Order: sequence, then structure tokens, then C-alpha cells
Amino acid sequence: MSSTAQVTKRLQSDLMGLMMDSIPGISAFPDGDNMLRWKGTISPSDSSVYAGMQFTLDMQFPAGYPLTAPTVKFETPIFHPNIDMSGNICLDILKDKWSPTYTVSTLLLSIQGLLDTPNNDSPLNNQAAQLWNNREQFLKLAKRRYKRLPLS
Repeated sequence: MSSTAQVTKRLQSDLMGLMMDSIPGISAFPDGDNMLRWKGTISPSDSSVYAGMQFTLDMQFPAGYPLTAPTVKFETPIFHPNIDMSGNICLDILKDKWSPTYTVSTLLLSIQGLLDTPNNDSPLNNQAAQLWNNREQFLKLAKRRYKRLPLS
């Protein structure tokens, strides 16, 4: 079996798992006919600072998946300590802590969890990290960014 066929088979399995488990607040599907590129969505919990918002992710799977981590970026603007203004995510399991046992579901759940428990010791957005404990000011900027308004 070719590596592309193996990746496709694994991604089909991940997709089936997502559809069967129906985990609240996360979903993902291939973007058209390309099994190596997916669109994901994350809806944070009602207790989240991001409650009421929904975020779209671009997910690109390499030829080495699941041995190699996918590339995941936020398409929806977000103000977060571990996500830069271009949507890049600083999350260990997308880098050196990736494991082939992770599925699309576990990846999305990890990103969903990151929204409420950022790693302020390793920020990509220093302003967001500094304001994280000032909920009122943080939420004001988070809502502006979500609505695509200037942060100033």
C-alpha cells in the first residue's frame, strides 16, 4: 500500500471516529475532495472566555501522517496568548510532543482546551499573555479581534 493510501485510510478512520463520537464543540471534515486538507471548527464551552464564538481551523496533513503532525492554523481571527495574529498555534503536540496515537479528535480537543488554559510561559502573542488575568480587558480585545476590528 502506498504512503498516500495509508494516510488516506488513517484519515478516513479519524473522520469516522469524529462522526461516531459526536464530541460537543468540535468537528472536522475534508475540504472538498482533498483528504489531506480539512476544515475544523471549535466552539468553546459556555464557561469559556470565548463563549458564543466559533472558530474555523485549516488543517493540512503531511504525507507522513500520523507519524508526522498536521499543520493547523486558525482561520477565524482570535486573540489568545498561544496563537499569533496569523493564526499559527504554539502547542507542544503540534511540534515535538506529537504522537501517532493522536487522532483528529484528540487534536481538536487539545486545541479546544488550550483556549481556556493557555501556556503563558510560551506566548506567541505577548499582549494577550499579559492581559490574560485581566478578564475584562482581555475579553474586550478578544471580541474585537473575533469581529475583525482593530485591537487598538
